[in-house]
Amino acid sequence: MGDIIFWAIIRTAILIPVLWIAKDFIDYSFWWTLTILCIYGVILHPALIQYRLFLEKNNVVLNSTLCSSCQHFDKTAVLCLKHDEHPTEIYLPCDGLEWEPQSNEQVEEKDFL
Repeated sequence: MGDIIFWAIIRTAILIPVLWIAKDFIDYSFWWTLTILCIYGVILHPALIQYRLFLEKNNVVLNSTLCSSCQHFDKTAVLCLKHDEHPTEIYLPCDGLEWEPQSNEQVEEKDFL
């Protein structure tokens, strides 16, 4: 997930100077429309596509593994926080020996969101 944010920041850093230079060559009222379209087309839309691909790639790990119900699992990074390793469909960092269920507060919060 950090990769998505990193590339969004890189695209933003490139887009800002380009739009700033374009301001001198384009009518001011059209420049705002172009800016909004560029922000969506260059920054937001690719980030949303990357996020959807991230969820598709990690769907099985996020929904069907023992790690996904453990309190040491971070869904945003698909990471076991206790062992600092990424679980997969066939690999559990603790082999299931250090699995701890999520507390009721965590489960209620997840259902609420």
